[in-house]
Amino acid sequence: MSTQKLIAGNWKMNGLAADLVVARELAEALAREPAAARVALCPAATLIAQMNWQLKDSAVEIGGQDCSPETSGAYTGDVSAAMLKDAGAGLVILGHSERRAGHGETDADVAAKVEAALPAGLEPIICVGETLAERQAGRAVEVVAGQVMASLPESLNGKAFAVAYEPVWAIGTGLTPTLEQIEEVHAAVRAAMVARLGEGARTAPILYGGSVKPNNAAEILAVPEVGGALVGGASLNAADFLGIIRAA
Repeated sequence: MSTQKLIAGNWKMNGLAADLVVARELAEALAREPAAARVALCPAATLIAQMNWQLKDSAVEIGGQDCSPETSGAYTGDVSAAMLKDAGAGLVILGHSERRAGHGETDADVAAKVEAALPAGLEPIICVGETLAERQAGRAVEVVAGQVMASLPESLNGKAFAVAYEPVWAIGTGLTPTLEQIEEVHAAVRAAMVARLGEGARTAPILYGGSVKPNNAAEILAVPEVGGALVGGASLNAADFLGIIRAA
């Protein structure tokens, strides 16, 4: 596994131009005291170009939250991978549970979006995770491993990417799995990645996401095979997000 962790903030459908002050505060703090981890912010598509301009030459990388599997055409309201790249994004979150549940995205849909992101020069962060019902039924490892196998296309071989494990029941709820549960699933994710893509997949980071806070980040990030964090609400506050970054 790569020794440098990736801490990525997912702003979801939050933030206007005035809120870019949070990104500037973060960049300024990292300029004063550089982080050991890679740091990325993934704002709404409307903010990518502005954030890219304001954080130019900073240590903060910028990502999108989704992209179309299509390169261009009559797809009103959709945003292509090339458009994200053109606006200044270098990464893109794909297959987040909120997309899977709210927009009916399947593993095949996620894989198609990964296939679109790669030639555009975007580094995908591919999300997987089980529901509470699946966890309670003892199917968490089975479900997540299946999502990895079906959502990661073979074209990822030799490319930079990350997988993010986010138990659906922990996102925004304040609940987190035990450290033992996180370790178990991350080990299963790694095994599925290697089975799907070969030994080269051992270096891609596996992020944990789901109610990551400054007060629990250090212990989560110390778990074997946890290669970073995908952070929701806490990334909207520079001090909170910085606390998580420093824990890495």
